[in-house]
Amino acid sequence: MNTRHYTLLLLAFFMTLGCTQDFEELNTNPNAPNSVQPSLLLRQVLYNTGDELSYEGFVAGDLLSQHRTAIDFNLFDRHALKSPQLGGNPWPILYQNLRDNEIMLQRALNEPTNAIYEGPSRIMKAYLAGQLTDLFGDVPYFEAFNGTNGTVRPAYDAQRDIYLQEGGILDNLDRALEALATYDDVIALEGDILFNGNLESWIRFGNSLKIRHLLRISGREDVAGELQAIFSEGNFISTNDQNAIFNFTNTEPNNFRLAQLRIGDFNNFVLSETMEDLMIGLEDPRIGVLFRPFENASSEAYNGLINGIDASSTSIELAEYSLAGTIFRENTALLDANFMTAWETYFCLAEAAARGLIAADAQQLYETGVQLAFDYWNTPLPAEYLTGPAAYDAPGTEPLQQIITQKWIANTINSYEGWVEYRRTGFPEFRPVQASLNDGLIPIRMPYPAEEEALNAENYAAAAAATNGNSINVPVWWDE
Repeated sequence: MNTRHYTLLLLAFFMTLGCTQDFEELNTNPNAPNSVQPSLLLRQVLYNTGDELSYEGFVAGDLLSQHRTAIDFNLFDRHALKSPQLGGNPWPILYQNLRDNEIMLQRALNEPTNAIYEGPSRIMKAYLAGQLTDLFGDVPYFEAFNGTNGTVRPAYDAQRDIYLQEGGILDNLDRALEALATYDDVIALEGDILFNGNLESWIRFGNSLKIRHLLRISGREDVAGELQAIFSEGNFISTNDQNAIFNFTNTEPNNFRLAQLRIGDFNNFVLSETMEDLMIGLEDPRIGVLFRPFENASSEAYNGLINGIDASSTSIELAEYSLAGTIFRENTALLDANFMTAWETYFCLAEAAARGLIAADAQQLYETGVQLAFDYWNTPLPAEYLTGPAAYDAPGTEPLQQIITQKWIANTINSYEGWVEYRRTGFPEFRPVQASLNDGLIPIRMPYPAEEEALNAENYAAAAAATNGNSINVPVWWDE
């Protein structure tokens, strides 16, 4: 993919993508006039976001969340986050898609024939902005898409403002839901690879995403009333056939990215000891979907590797460790690009109930989330699973621990969500990496990329100073 750094792209904001009619061809043509159809932009934003963040989720997010371990090319796994290798650089992905989405939104707002795109583009703006600020903290946002007005070095905005101010995450979700609910024209939504143009599905997606983000800031803001209102109305993603996902295929170009790379890159990632211990302890059969028995096992068995080895001084025999399951390479038609699901929604609601933010049965919501998560990963739920170590009230555990652990398991390759939720809650308990390059600390934010210092120097300097020199150990606003 061509360089996606937003500050360069802003210089060409008056130009847009030259998209083809083919689903899989996502090219950027800087010489195309600003007349690309919103349907092509919507398809572009949805596919590129899902494809890129699923790949990032496997090669970087799963390392930070200790689902997976890298054997080699593993500076990122050792927490040198300023040294992305096979992945670990979501900044340009998110800004490219925010830029393209903004073009779609402006056309929806300024052209009555494209008004149908306002709701989806606002939801995607909230989704992408949430991913961005939850990873990095304060980021350029309110000025970041004003290239035509001369703002090519935008200021960094406070995360609280990105969440709460007009034009921010929650405001865009509210405006999106209103636009979708009141749309009464006959022009259909095209280019929608999530819901095939169904506006009710977009409303459920918007409400579930709002639940996610209200819960994320619930340690800093009083969100109980808004959460209760959404729960009481009940119009959120509640079944797996309502999930905001699209399916990969088994053949190029629309199969999962790891299936397109050489086998050596795929084999670089094995089961983490953290994941192994949790899933074996829970007697969780999903381990057979997410990973393969290790080659040298005399019978079906799984073996994980501690995160962050020093590859230069550690000898690893690949056959002794469990590789990723076949759904990530041979059978990717069984894999989804995941934006928002019923199981995540129910786990969020279970947490809200357990913490007294909504009036509901937390255990029932939790158990529904577990069943939905097993169904999502195409695994039958064992009859005794919810009465053993995974029980809501299992001895030696607490409800929040159980809820977040189950969400963490299901969040495998779902961008960086497992790590974000660990930072927010402390669950599940992570192991220290073996050869840490971060003084043994688990990082709690992503660093701003090196290009920022050169391309947006003055604003970067202020943001770096506010994060102790762009430290990965300084919490974001909702984590303080």
